[in-house]
Amino acid sequence: MDRIRLKDKEFARFIPEEEIKAAIARVAECIRADVKGTNPLFVGILNGAFMFTAELMRQLDEPYEVTFARYSSYKGTCTTGVVRELMPVQADIKGRTLVLVEDIIDTGFTMRYVMDKLRKEGAADVRLATLLFKPASLKCDLKPDYVGIRIPSDFIVGYGLDYDGMGRGYRDIYKVIDN
Repeated sequence: MDRIRLKDKEFARFIPEEEIKAAIARVAECIRADVKGTNPLFVGILNGAFMFTAELMRQLDEPYEVTFARYSSYKGTCTTGVVRELMPVQADIKGRTLVLVEDIIDTGFTMRYVMDKLRKEGAADVRLATLLFKPASLKCDLKPDYVGIRIPSDFIVGYGLDYDGMGRGYRDIYKVIDN
């Protein structure tokens, strides 16, 4: 589909599934080389990163441990500026290398908060893998270790990303064409 409609907004196809999967394969190669021999714990950040996490783990094709956590700072198309921990990491992280798997980094505040929190809780190393990165939107000191695709600051949906809970299941990524 070239266009979709979710609630009051229309979106146009922006990144096709094939480009997404190629980016994930590149990220997987870099991660594999960097974490070899460290027994890393992969932490998928819900809800948005569930598709990226699943495909990344398939690409890594190794017996790594994976868990999930959930944080929220968005309502509709805007960040609230307040990070809420809805589901903390349940696994023992003390002394471990963690790889946070995030769908998108825009302001960076949520991941900065999470990374700092996990370091304080005893993680030996905390790395950040993101499928999508909006460098022009970054508002804090955060540098993802692994970036699939750099994109402009458009609001997007699909491949796990949503607009008020809708649109996560699309295989392609769509950007808003009317605000």
